[in-house]
Amino acid sequence: MPTSPTPRKTVTLHDVAREAGVSLITASRALGNPALVSKATIERVQQAVAATGYIPNLLAGGLKSKRSLMVAALVPNISVAQFLPTVQALTDALEQAGYQLILGQTGYDRAREDTLLGTMLSRRPDALVMGGLVASQTSRERLRQAGIPVVETWDLTDHPVDMVVGFSHLKVGGAIAGYFLSKGWTRLGMATGDDQRAAVRREGFIATLGRDVPTAVVKAPSTLEAGRRALGELLAQDAGLRAVYCSSDQMAQGVLVEALARGLRVPQDLAVCGFGDADFAAHLEPALTTVRVDGAAIGLKAAELLLARCRGEAVPQRVVDLGFRIVERASTAAAAPAPG
Repeated sequence: MPTSPTPRKTVTLHDVAREAGVSLITASRALGNPALVSKATIERVQQAVAATGYIPNLLAGGLKSKRSLMVAALVPNISVAQFLPTVQALTDALEQAGYQLILGQTGYDRAREDTLLGTMLSRRPDALVMGGLVASQTSRERLRQAGIPVVETWDLTDHPVDMVVGFSHLKVGGAIAGYFLSKGWTRLGMATGDDQRAAVRREGFIATLGRDVPTAVVKAPSTLEAGRRALGELLAQDAGLRAVYCSSDQMAQGVLVEALARGLRVPQDLAVCGFGDADFAAHLEPALTTVRVDGAAIGLKAAELLLARCRGEAVPQRVVDLGFRIVERASTAAAAPAPG
């Protein structure tokens, strides 16, 4: 019969100090407050950490200071390209301040969001960042009772849980509709995800247009494959479609592929606009017109706000609108097709 592995002795800070040839207090300072010791000592202690396999007990330090040095962040789905610059900017800015970002995915599921928020709060983070607005009133109250800084992002509201950094999805939809109308296009369609933010953009699009349009709705997060199916659905609703707005660049990429497969020229036969300005959008053929949102700026501003609050500083502006802009590229840049 196989034998159970012999449990390894837990390596302690005493072992690190012995290996480095320093006192226990010096080893502790080298790891927890390096400004108090020399660079040579820090290097010796770090080498001892590597040699012994020591893992610092951050929880023990957190119990003394009542700080976990952890920031929790919830995003709908990490595979969605537009969230990546925000997550990266958050991670970098927090790390420089001595905090670590712990990431969770809600999967666009409100019940899962509530459960995950509860799990994250049970770990006692020092602050929390939401990709979007907190959906349920129960979770909003729970966060307020937790008494930690909260920054909602990638959306906008006059009544945040605490602070919000983002832009108006309603205005995005209206701006795209206005852009299409300025081109003279009237036979319009929409390929959209079923998430709340995409629905608000559709609301703004329809409000500006003044009428409904053929719409294909896919389950979020949208994909290239979903975009291909969506264009098929739209053309079944209106074979004379002239322009399509897609709620993500991933879906727009699928629309471009399906248009090519059907022998449709973009933009001469069909204009396509996406959302998010993903890193691949400018490199498609034709290059994709899209809505640019500065995701990195959202992450940096969110980090700035919550770090200020963690330091006990007042935040003069709790609602920060960073706006957006339409980036015109080849997928819509041709002259408008003839009406009809």
